Amino acid sequence: MTRHRFGKAAALLAVCFAVPGAFAGVSEDLDHFFNEVETYSARFQQVVLDEGFNPIEESSGRVLIKRPGRFRWDYEPPNEHRIISNGEKVWIYDVELDQVTVRSLKQTLGSTPAALLAGGSEINEDFDVTDLGQVNGPLYWVRLVPKSEDVGFEDIRIGFENGRLRVMELIDGLEQTTRITMTDGEENRSIAASQFQFTPPDGVDVIDETVQ
Repeated sequence: MTRHRFGKAAALLAVCFAVPGAFAGVSEDLDHFFNEVETYSARFQQVVLDEGFNPIEESSGRVLIKRPGRFRWDYEPPNEHRIISNGEKVWIYDVELDQVTVRSLKQTLGSTPAALLAGGSEINEDFDVTDLGQVNGPLYWVRLVPKSEDVGFEDIRIGFENGRLRVMELIDGLEQTTRITMTDGEENRSIAASQFQFTPPDGVDVIDETVQ
């Protein structure tokens, strides 16, 4: 169970990297979030659903984003782990396993969701973007379908409520859905650069995948 959780955590690193104008004519909400929001913070509730939409894993925590490429995704106990990027490196720290995996940000592109939110490359190069409009409720949905088979998710949907990011749903190759619900979202407030730096604690196992 722990290793399954860790794999899902690693998947929460890279969902789309946008530049100004990438969403023109597709979704004003998506365009606003990726082109006008420089920093973002929120609490999140995450649930992983099997192919029958039964919950198999739940967690919660807080996300911080500072474009370009910096993010912090902190999961709270009992499944405590952290995913942090300074725009160049990504640290994945599993507290229970006493293990830190270090990757370059480029290694996570297209394979992982805190990083889709953090900005960096033209989304139209990596995803087919479709405006779905309102579906069964107040949320306004946009669908992202990866163009590459190397991406860890086959279908990504982002829901906005009153112009604010509210829900992300990511479907993988096993037809499992990772649903992330945002609350208390704040845009363009000051976030210290120190939030996006990480030094592995003494005694933990460090796996540095940036070394060739």
